[in-house]
Amino acid sequence: MPRPPAHAAYFDAVHHTLNQRWAAWQPRPGQPFSLDAVDPEAKPFSVGTKAEDKAAVDALAAELDDLQNLFYSDKRHKVLVVLQGTDTSGKDGTIRGVFGRMSALGVHAVGWKAPTEAELARDYLWRIHQQVPQAGDITVFNRSHYEDVLVPVVNSWITPEQHQQRLAHINDFERMLSETGTVVLKFLLHIGFEEQRERLQERLDDPAKHWKFSMGDIEVRKQWADYRRAYDTLLAATHTPWAPWTIVPANSKTHRNLMIATVLRAVLQSLALRYPTGDSALKHFTVE
Repeated sequence: MPRPPAHAAYFDAVHHTLNQRWAAWQPRPGQPFSLDAVDPEAKPFSVGTKAEDKAAVDALAAELDDLQNLFYSDKRHKVLVVLQGTDTSGKDGTIRGVFGRMSALGVHAVGWKAPTEAELARDYLWRIHQQVPQAGDITVFNRSHYEDVLVPVVNSWITPEQHQQRLAHINDFERMLSETGTVVLKFLLHIGFEEQRERLQERLDDPAKHWKFSMGDIEVRKQWADYRRAYDTLLAATHTPWAPWTIVPANSKTHRNLMIATVLRAVLQSLALRYPTGDSALKHFTVE
């Protein structure tokens, strides 16, 4: 008989008040979901003014740095953070703002692009599995395996039956990760259509950001409604107790970072982290 999902050790241990706030921004298991019902301008985790929110993010980043040092030395857990969202939704900014102070020794960001020829010759989760965290590591996915139930679906490269198969595969894959000690946190960075237009235009207007712009972004923008439907489907199908989704209203970059940092801190604190026991022979050792 398979072991129960390991999620109970951390998600259920999060402070009750935070859990209520957090759950309000998650899909409801077994029910249809629509991003149209979620306001990307909302700021449910705001502590006050924009300046106060920025100060809170800064304080949280310092706390997360301390927690990550403890997490790395403990080495009993692994954390996978999935950042998914449309172009310009703020995945890079989240990595800088939330994880930027942590040591590169134990925090790794993986950016996912279109699969290579070698990757296409294997199953679509092969390349993903190679990059999941090892003990003591926090790995952040900038995009993820969810691209494989977005791009091929919107462009009709796979059948509806294959789409459903992949959703089931992903649930099984994430359950396996959970049952073997990986905490899986998934954040959907939710921005509005007009907000995306402004951010794309900003990349065009600023020469220092031209490298971020691609005409392919415009083609994908034309498929906004199709991608929205694909997101609705995957969010409803893959929000699980062992790998929950959190919808992050992300029109505000500061609030985006504040919400993710608050949830991440709570989850890390719930792990009952501890430093390893030192060598008893060193108890009375003096460095001369």
